[in-house]
Amino acid sequence: MKKVDLKTFDQMPEFKNLLGVDGKYYSSEDFKDKPILVIVFSCNHCPYVQAYENRMISFQKDYATRGVQLVAINSNETINYPEDNYEEMVKNAKKKNFNFIYLRDEDQSVANAFGATHTPEFFVFDKDRKLRYRGKMDDNWKEPDKVKENYLRDAVDALLAGKDVKVPETFSIGCTIKWK
Repeated sequence: MKKVDLKTFDQMPEFKNLLGVDGKYYSSEDFKDKPILVIVFSCNHCPYVQAYENRMISFQKDYATRGVQLVAINSNETINYPEDNYEEMVKNAKKKNFNFIYLRDEDQSVANAFGATHTPEFFVFDKDRKLRYRGKMDDNWKEPDKVKENYLRDAVDALLAGKDVKVPETFSIGCTIKWK
């Protein structure tokens, strides 16, 4: 598999038949009515992801009425990271009361198609499914009350207002995706 590296304005790679923690299978086509689609590569075990889960829930709550959908995708291998397997994903989503879609990318093809490297790593796509932002959620993973730059929210707000994203890319910090 050739590793891809999505750049600003690249077309979103399509995905199909990813199992969600709700027991349903999803494809990128399921979100075609959403003016903005945010894909985040996530998992259960990473302390960076754990630090952002409440912010991800808040983000979805704040933007759902504006047609924005957050979709988390877990692509980690599970032999060495069994806490990232599907059953644990279901438990984690229920325990934390996730209000966003959480999908399993078992064969890692989606993470590869996006060129994802870290968890969490956010990708924002506009209505034409062009990449408009890629990177971290904000500038302080450890202390939410000390955040000065809300990169994800700023990107989505700009797109909803019909404007260009001022900062289209930041370097994601977090755990690396655990490849097979």
